[in-house]
Amino acid sequence: MSHVNTVLGPVSADALGFTLSHEHVLVTSAGIQHVYPEFIDRDGTIRRAIEDLKEARSEGVDSIVDVTTLDLGRDVRLLRAVSEASGVNIVCATGTWLDIPRAFWNADPDDVARLYVREIEEGIEGTGVRAGIIKVANDRGGVSPAGEVILRAAARAHRETGAPISTHAWAPERVGEQQLRVFAEEGVDPARIYVGHSNDTTDLGYHQAIAEAGAWIGLDRYPGSKTAETPDWLERTEALKQLIDMGHADRLMLGHDWSVEILIGPRSERDADKSYNPDGYLFITRQVIPKLREWGVPQDAIDRMMVHNPRRFFEGA
Repeated sequence: MSHVNTVLGPVSADALGFTLSHEHVLVTSAGIQHVYPEFIDRDGTIRRAIEDLKEARSEGVDSIVDVTTLDLGRDVRLLRAVSEASGVNIVCATGTWLDIPRAFWNADPDDVARLYVREIEEGIEGTGVRAGIIKVANDRGGVSPAGEVILRAAARAHRETGAPISTHAWAPERVGEQQLRVFAEEGVDPARIYVGHSNDTTDLGYHQAIAEAGAWIGLDRYPGSKTAETPDWLERTEALKQLIDMGHADRLMLGHDWSVEILIGPRSERDADKSYNPDGYLFITRQVIPKLREWGVPQDAIDRMMVHNPRRFFEGA
C-alpha cells in the first residue's frame, strides 16, 4: 500500500514522517458514547487532544497510529476533528481488542473478516473514514479460542485488503510468538505484522525471535508500568539499545500506548498515569531519544525507527 488511510483520507506513506506506532486518543467501551454520552467528556477530550497533538506536532511528531477498536470505544468523528485541528495524521483501526463481542466468540472468521474489510474499503459508521490498520489482542494466558477467531479474521481481511496488522501481546509470556504461528497458518507475510507491547519484557530472545520471523518489534509502552511487574523506562531503553547494537534497528518501531482520556480504569489511575508521564505523546522525543543519543546511537538508526520503518511497514516493504 503506497498510500495509507488516515481519518482525513489517504496519504502517501512518505507523508507519515515521524510516526508513533501505537497510541490512542480516547479509550472507553463499545457504545458508551452513543447510549450514555454523559459518561464521557467528549468535548473536553477533543479540546485536550488538539492541544496535546499540536504540542507534539511542534516538536516533530507528524503521525500517530490510533489502534482503538470498536470494543475500546472507537470514535472516528472525534479522531477526525482532532486531526483536522492539530495537523497530526491519525491512522485509525478496524479489528478487535480483548473485549471481544460475544457474537464473535463462535463466529466463522470469514464472517468477521468481511466486517473489517468493509471498514477498510468503504468506511466506518457511514463517515467515509477508512481504517488503515487491523488491530488484534491476546494477553495473559495466550491465544484463547475467541481470540483465535479474531486473529484468523484479521489475517483474512489483511489478505483481501493489504492493510497491515498490529497486535497487543503479553510479552512476559511471549504471546507474540503464538500470534505469529496463527498468522503463518493463514498465510500472512510476517513483514505485514507488528507485534506490540514487546518492551513489557527485556527478554532479547523474544525480541530476536520476532525479528527473525520477519515481523516488526513494537516497543510501544513508554514509559511503561509504574509497578515492578514490567521494566521501567530506562530498562526498556537499555534493551532497545542492545537490539540496535544487534543489528535490529530495521525491525523496530516505538510508541507510548498513550491516551488523552482513558475510562477503563479508576480515575485515580488515570491521574497517576498523567503524573507518571507528564510528557504524554512526547516522552520518546524528550526522554528516550536523548538517552539513545547520549549512549551513542546514531541519528540514522533513530530515523529508521521513527520515520522509515513505519513507512516501510505500511508500504509492505
